[in-house]
Amino acid sequence: MARILIADDSDVHIKNVSDILSKHGHELLIANDGLQAFDMANSEMPDAIIMDVVMPILNGFQATRKITQNPDTKHIPIIMLTAKEQEADKVWALRQGASGYISKPPTESELVDVLNSLLNFSEE
Repeated sequence: MARILIADDSDVHIKNVSDILSKHGHELLIANDGLQAFDMANSEMPDAIIMDVVMPILNGFQATRKITQNPDTKHIPIIMLTAKEQEADKVWALRQGASGYISKPPTESELVDVLNSLLNFSEE
């Protein structure tokens, strides 16, 4: 279906999201920090990015800002997936260019519905 970049420094969260998305036929790319996510967004041009906030080197807010300010990658929708649940965090994520915001751990339907809406997919 789509190529999705998962950016998270937690193997547990990567596995959880990977299990959900692979079940729905998506091809997955993995980045373990914000800088790697930025580099992979440029080199791999995924259809969407699932971005954690708390990561080394560049946090998710910084990586999102870099991706959405780059003319080559600004079209890629980014869903912030984080344990940070404050309204201020959500507002800040959207101001950095994120297209969606989900709290960890996501339910399968929540993650798939948000992703599908951003990619204009529908579950058959």
